[in-house]
Amino acid sequence: MARIALGIEYDGGAYSGWQQQSHARSVQDALQEALGAVAAHPVELTAAGRTDAGVHALMQVAHFDAEVSRPDRAWALGGTAAAADDITVLWAREVPDHFHARHSALSRTYVYRILNRSLRPALD
Repeated sequence: MARIALGIEYDGGAYSGWQQQSHARSVQDALQEALGAVAAHPVELTAAGRTDAGVHALMQVAHFDAEVSRPDRAWALGGTAAAADDITVLWAREVPDHFHARHSALSRTYVYRILNRSLRPALD
């Protein structure tokens, strides 16, 4: 069995956050489904952190265990192709079994951007 780490970006506007929920669609649900199609078996993602409803991510790190071997590029391209247009797998790497997306993280950075005006932005 191989442990695969991923770098993910997503627009969280259509989701109720990262974490799987019984009552709403989550980024984790959508990406597990996409990667499960690439793996040809269900996968369970563990992320470095969670996001709330409507929150985006530029570099969320997650990992899962795969029963099959695929090239790193296949995980990234296949996961992106099978996922919704608002989720992209930026990279995939096989990592040692002791790697854990949350517990192995050396740092985390959060950026909060709030546009406080009555008109919508043209660029974002």
